[in-house]
Amino acid sequence: MNSLIGTYECKVDAKGRLMLPAPLKRQLLPVLENGFVLKRSVFQTCLELYPMEQWEIEMNKINKLNRYKKKNNDFIRRFTAGVKVVEVDSNGRLLIPKDLYEFAAISKNIVLSTAINIVEIWDKNKYEAAIDDTAQDFADLTEDVMGQDDTNDASIS
Repeated sequence: MNSLIGTYECKVDAKGRLMLPAPLKRQLLPVLENGFVLKRSVFQTCLELYPMEQWEIEMNKINKLNRYKKKNNDFIRRFTAGVKVVEVDSNGRLLIPKDLYEFAAISKNIVLSTAINIVEIWDKNKYEAAIDDTAQDFADLTEDVMGQDDTNDASIS
C-alpha cells in the first residue's frame, strides 16, 4: 500500500458510525476487504486505524520482543489495550466501538488525518488544539527529525 494522503472532516452518527470520505475510501480500496484494526494512540487522545496488512507488520515487530522482560510485557499489554478488528460496511461506514469512542472523547465532528500508512481519528476540537499546540515548535521539530542526517538522498531538500 502506498502512503495515504489527506485530512478529512466528517461526522459520526448517533450509533458511532462514520462514513469514509470518498477520496480516502478510494485510497483504501486495495485493503478494504481485509479489514482494519482500530486502537488507542500511544501519544495522543485519538484513535489509529491500521489496514490489516500494516497491523501484521507492527505485530511482527512486537512479536520479536522478549516477553520475559517486564518492560516489554508491559509495553505489549498497553500497546494492544482496547484493540478491535473493524470493517467498512457495504455503505462505506466504519463503526467506532464505544470504549474507543469514549477514550478519544469523540463528539459528532471528527477529523480523519492520514499518517503515512495509518489513519488517525480525532475529535475535531482535539485535533485543532493538537495542531495549534505544536505550530510554534514545528520548525524546530522538523530540523531535529529531518535535518540531522546529511547522508540522505541528495534529491531530497
